[in-house]
Amino acid sequence: MAEGITELLRGELFLHGADMVGIGDLTELPPEVREGLPVGVCVAVKYPREVIRGIGELPTEEYHNQYNYINKRLDILAKVGAAILGAHGYGAVAQTRAYVDETKLSLAGGENDPSALLPHKTVATRAGLGWIGKCAMLVTKEFGSMIRISSILTDAPLKTAKPVNRSKCGKCTECATHCPARAVTGKSWSVGVKREEIFDDAACERTARERSLKGFGKDVTLCGKCIEVCPYTKMYLDAHDQM
Repeated sequence: MAEGITELLRGELFLHGADMVGIGDLTELPPEVREGLPVGVCVAVKYPREVIRGIGELPTEEYHNQYNYINKRLDILAKVGAAILGAHGYGAVAQTRAYVDETKLSLAGGENDPSALLPHKTVATRAGLGWIGKCAMLVTKEFGSMIRISSILTDAPLKTAKPVNRSKCGKCTECATHCPARAVTGKSWSVGVKREEIFDDAACERTARERSLKGFGKDVTLCGKCIEVCPYTKMYLDAHDQM
């Protein structure tokens, strides 16, 4: 049963445009952050190669457009996956942008901390898709960090992957060296390391807004420099340049 529903789900998600699909066991995480559901499905969609090549100096309008377009595609993928699982009698929650926003609102002002939301990146590492880079982005061997992700929570008996518990960045400091905000501390991620130990979110957001205004005239939080300089991203781009 597990193999059948797993292959059906993966096949449909790839058919609908996913570039990566990973499935992970979430039972080591607190039940309240995963809606009491034991399994997480992470879906990823990559940026077009030319868009990432184009942000070497500053973020571009096309990068902004693709960011929004991919987010919409990810919402659709999460809903498709949840619908498939639901049609087979399983509980499933699509962690779309609307779901995340509604959950934040329900937690705000109460005893619960909105940071208790389960990040897509945590699902991705539990699903074996990649690790958290020194820039706090998900990094994959296949596409580097030139992807965006979403996730689904479920109680379906899916086949889960071996989780990734440590960074594979090694001694690389490219994102730290090239970060315009100097937001990257250089500390390597492993399970249990807090985001603020490796990354200054406020500095990143402030500088990203400045760069977006300079690059394409909009006050939004987009930079992309850490994506563009990541060696794993460059390996993917270089490999396709040689085809």
